[in-house]
Amino acid sequence: MPELPEVETVARGLRAALPGSHILSVRLGKTDFIDDPSALKRKLPGCRVMAVRRHGKFLLLDLDPSDQNGRGFSVLIHLGMTGNVVVTAADAPVAPHTHVFLALDDGREVRYMDVRRFGRIRIVPDSSRDATLTHLGVDPLEATEEEFLQRLGSRRARIKALLLDQRVVRGMGNIYTDESLWRARIHPKRLGTSLQREELRRLFRAVRDVLRQAIQLRGSSVSDYRDAEGRRGEFQRLHRVYQREGKKCFRCGATLRRAIVAGRSSHYCPRCQRPPRVRRRFSA
Repeated sequence: MPELPEVETVARGLRAALPGSHILSVRLGKTDFIDDPSALKRKLPGCRVMAVRRHGKFLLLDLDPSDQNGRGFSVLIHLGMTGNVVVTAADAPVAPHTHVFLALDDGREVRYMDVRRFGRIRIVPDSSRDATLTHLGVDPLEATEEEFLQRLGSRRARIKALLLDQRVVRGMGNIYTDESLWRARIHPKRLGTSLQREELRRLFRAVRDVLRQAIQLRGSSVSDYRDAEGRRGEFQRLHRVYQREGKKCFRCGATLRRAIVAGRSSHYCPRCQRPPRVRRRFSA
């Protein structure tokens, strides 16, 4: 599933290509992942793209309607597991599973492709945009160290679950959680409240370093992900633990293992990332 680095990479590509463009028409294929497809076809034509933003794992296309009396709104896009947004020439070959076509005034098209259609597209008025996104936690690239430490260190839940919880930290997923915990030398089953302040600070630095490096390399293409220009990411070449069960740890040489934490496969090094101590109960 596209995580923060992949969504940020797509957002940057769209941000370089779309602002100032006008949408001429909307053509839809399958629409079971779109909230109110008729509203999309009715409201988008004539709108000008004002900005492209990322909020956690969501993309936001901020639009200004052609009618001066109309109110601005955003198109909220979640890529799900296999969603992709590209900008291409209108006469370019159409990839399979392309379901949304936005014709632009300069002869290009914005196309949304999604093999499994687990993504989501909806229109969000400016008046309700903040309320729609307010339940999400802090952005790890925007949060201060103290905000990060407070959110994670004050909860009695496994650190892997906390990092995946979008209400605590928005944008993290399985890949970058595993990679960050490995860099910070923290076992995924440790409780947030069990982590010392220095461990949390180390994790804060690891998360930011991993995310920034992944963005620089345009994300990880381990499945269907492509950027806004249709290119694969490169960060998967630098994965140190994710999906490397049974292979040697790059740091200490121990055999990497996999465990289920928070319902997700978690890859870790049993030597570098010491497991939490198990308290044994003795009967009288």
